[in-house]
Amino acid sequence: MAILLQIDRLTKSVGDRLLFGDVTFGVNEGDKIGVIAKNGTGKSTLLRVIAGKEAPDSGSVVARTSLNIGMLEQTPAFEGDPTAIEACIDHSTTRGSLILSYEQALAADDSAKLQELIPQIDHMQAWDLEDNVRQMLTQLQITDFNQRISTMSGGQRKRVALCRLLLDKPDVIILDEPTNHLDITTIEWLESYLRHQRVTLIMVTHDRYFLDAVCDKIIEIDRQQIFTYDGNYDYYLRRRQERIEAMAAELAKVKNTLRRETEWMRRQPQARAGKAKFRIDAYYDLKERSRVDLTEKQVNLNVDASYIGSKIFEAKNVSKRFGDKVILDDFNYIFARYEKVGIIGENGVGKSTFIKLLQGLVAPDSGHFDVGETVRFGYYSQDGINFDSQKKVIDAVTEIAEDIVVNNKLHFSPMQFLQHFLFSPADQQKYIHTLSGGERARLHLAVVLMQSPNFLILDEPTNDLDIVTLGILENYLEDFGGCLIIVSHDRFFLDSTVDHLFVMEGDGKVKDFPGTYTEYRRSKEEERQRQQKAKQAEAQPAQQRQRAERPRKLSFKERKELEALTAEIASLEEEKIHLEKVFSGEAEGDINEASRRYDEVKNLIDEKELRWLELSELE
Repeated sequence: MAILLQIDRLTKSVGDRLLFGDVTFGVNEGDKIGVIAKNGTGKSTLLRVIAGKEAPDSGSVVARTSLNIGMLEQTPAFEGDPTAIEACIDHSTTRGSLILSYEQALAADDSAKLQELIPQIDHMQAWDLEDNVRQMLTQLQITDFNQRISTMSGGQRKRVALCRLLLDKPDVIILDEPTNHLDITTIEWLESYLRHQRVTLIMVTHDRYFLDAVCDKIIEIDRQQIFTYDGNYDYYLRRRQERIEAMAAELAKVKNTLRRETEWMRRQPQARAGKAKFRIDAYYDLKERSRVDLTEKQVNLNVDASYIGSKIFEAKNVSKRFGDKVILDDFNYIFARYEKVGIIGENGVGKSTFIKLLQGLVAPDSGHFDVGETVRFGYYSQDGINFDSQKKVIDAVTEIAEDIVVNNKLHFSPMQFLQHFLFSPADQQKYIHTLSGGERARLHLAVVLMQSPNFLILDEPTNDLDIVTLGILENYLEDFGGCLIIVSHDRFFLDSTVDHLFVMEGDGKVKDFPGTYTEYRRSKEEERQRQQKAKQAEAQPAQQRQRAERPRKLSFKERKELEALTAEIASLEEEKIHLEKVFSGEAEGDINEASRRYDEVKNLIDEKELRWLELSELE
């Protein structure tokens, strides 16, 4: 397999803080690599260095000759103020220039110019370029091709930048948080596209379902070093735990040996006379190795909800529209105590408006929300914290409260409370405008929880939180003694935290689905298949339909196929067990080859079991 990139001994610092040191790894053609690390440890910086957008302190990135690297940044930038279709076409090329001229003539209704351009576009076979752009923009839910970038939301700009990148077909695609600001439908489309395309990919994402489905290699940045795992995210979790346990065992051995050697070193110098110098050198080496800190610094969310009464809120005939766009149409609902609900729907359908209506931040056109007296909202907004960006972190929090009371008994100063959210005394002196996205998200979360709310409303909380912090937040929400509404595109997060869903379908319609997102997705797929079968049945001639309705038995050939499938499935299951033993170290084998074959075996088992079920139903 051809090597496209060789990253050799990369080192990068920010100020006096080392992000990563002596990082070395290769990127082969066809690799799909996920980069995982805690916030602030250099994930985005590493991607920018590889893409050539930022220089390392030392080390090098060696690329194959004429390699084209394309990067999607968290906040895409565009030159000028192009339309959606202009932003996606490279106008420096002849074909791109022709298409641009055609679009401009079309917008100006210049028929003479159009007549001049059409033969040229035919000759250059440039029509496909525009068709491809329009097709992908439509798949990414951008339908107004002439809308200006300046008038688009963050999610729309992200989708346009994604279209531009994918159509450029770079040799290496680098994605920095590609799922941020995308709705679930678009995320699932992108997931399917990347999984089935032969692309070389390096990406950072907090979306664990997306990571697990797309990536076949995980690189973790931990304690300024990298660790590589040849497998998907689920495989990484298992092997990482094994690595941590092995490191802990090794550290325990080092400390035991160090204790013995320290006693020897403390003896009188004459007792060591004539001893080998290498033992003294080894002592200092042991001392250095024993300083490794394996403790995991984690956000502490040990904050209980305040008391909440039995009355939460009741929505009575609530309607809201903006012009022709209907957000809610005669919505009625009684929210129960300790209820946890997720809100899903396409971007722009009104999810954020719904929760602002509930809190009284936006007034309904008719109807009202009757909220209980004991309800204390805690609102995590996707718009971020409304702080003076020129203030220091500690000053901004102190202005809110100088004495923070947790669980009605524990008192914290702002400095003490912020340390629970991984803001060291030095970090608390930072100006807010210098904080990373992850640090701002943690600060926002701290400010929300310091008020001990009993009704949490989280609007896209996963955008800037790292995977570790998300896991801690999920555990906290599972035991949260209050009510919860979550707006999120993170399917794993929704599955882990909510009991049911409000599905905003557009035109003011809200469907209450009793289950997780995965269950909802499965029900949608089953409904789609039922409708498809019904259409096929309607399309059959009456005679064929009657034939199809008659029960039939297995043919001789199908019976033989069923017997063969039984043996093949058993053989594949045995191979799958063997591959799992290779992963765990119980059996010998090439990890890379085993990882590739493992996915093939799983797909074959699924395929053959489906056919086996079809045939067995005819017995």
